[in-house]
Amino acid sequence: MGSGKNSSTAARKARIEEMRRAERARERRNRVLTIAASAVVVVGLVVGGVVLVNSQRDSGKDTAKPSGDAKGSGDSGHFTTGKDGVRTWSGKLARTHVTTKVSYPMHPPVGGNHNPVWLNCNGDVYIEPVADENAVHALEHGAVWVTYTGKAAKADVDALAAKVKKTPYSLMSPYENQDAPLILSAWGHQVAVKSAKDPEVDKFFATYVQGQQTPEPGASCTGGVMK
Repeated sequence: MGSGKNSSTAARKARIEEMRRAERARERRNRVLTIAASAVVVVGLVVGGVVLVNSQRDSGKDTAKPSGDAKGSGDSGHFTTGKDGVRTWSGKLARTHVTTKVSYPMHPPVGGNHNPVWLNCNGDVYIEPVADENAVHALEHGAVWVTYTGKAAKADVDALAAKVKKTPYSLMSPYENQDAPLILSAWGHQVAVKSAKDPEVDKFFATYVQGQQTPEPGASCTGGVMK
């Protein structure tokens, strides 16, 4: 009897010990799985963060804007100069309305993307520089834009101002960032003149004020931006 009881007790202890070993083994496996899963999550977060940073860097390269938050004019092409000295833009001049600064490939610009509001051009003479984006819209309406630098003779500036004041669809303003002291511009066309008496002045006005180059003939030159 005692021997049978001892055997039964020993077997029960053995089973209990086996169960404990199995439980410890399960706990070790669970810890290993938990650690492994945590490692996978951490690696995933790290990889995802790297991908996100690289993506943002690449995106930044793709959407970089010209200095001053200026956007491209949408123009492509170049000037060709005729025998009369008039330069004609050969290529595309975009006409999208934008509310940001525009980086034009020529100065003064003769076309391209521009502000939705035009610059008043009903014989308006501005004594301070004007925004390119508004002036280009005036050119789109068929205006001639007279610009001058500080090197221009006062007599020429005064004479051209008098001509502009009596010419609907024209405007005038100072413009330092240009290659010559006196320049006349229309949509897609431009000429540098030597003086107010240069024969090209009258010829340019006669040809390009509401000329055939006008994208929007008859559009208003009043009710726009005034400075």
